Amino acid sequence: MPETVPQVRLRKASIHDVPAIQKLIKIYADRDEMLHRSLNELYETLRDFIVIDDGREMLACAAIHVTWDDLAELKSVTVAPHAKGLGLGRLIVENCLKEARELGLRRIFALTYKPGFFEKCGFTTIDRNMLPHKVWGECIKCHKYPDCNETAMMCYLQEETP
Repeated sequence: MPETVPQVRLRKASIHDVPAIQKLIKIYADRDEMLHRSLNELYETLRDFIVIDDGREMLACAAIHVTWDDLAELKSVTVAPHAKGLGLGRLIVENCLKEARELGLRRIFALTYKPGFFEKCGFTTIDRNMLPHKVWGECIKCHKYPDCNETAMMCYLQEETP
């Protein structure tokens, strides 16, 4: 593990980032810790993604996918294995929550196998049945459906006051 935090930049993803985003997600999807994402899906949802890189490689990514007028999903939260422990996961999630507030969203949910991480970022565990049926569209494609053991979590966004 690196001893110092590399110089990084956090930014909206660009078209050139898609293969690197897929490669990063694949590391964890191959371990059954998240869903695989096809190149087609990543290109279609590119505008949902925020990335962190160090000028040489992709270190982290995450996406905010709006599902309704006050609700979005935080998905594909990923940090390169050699960059874990540097605070990049928290940094990218905080940026996603900031963007969600700017969009006017009141709630953002995540389905995760790592609830401890999301708790540290302000999410609380909820009953999966609290989520609208439309959010389960991806689940039907998953090989674990209907016996998934992901934890449903929600972050209730507060309006920031100056």
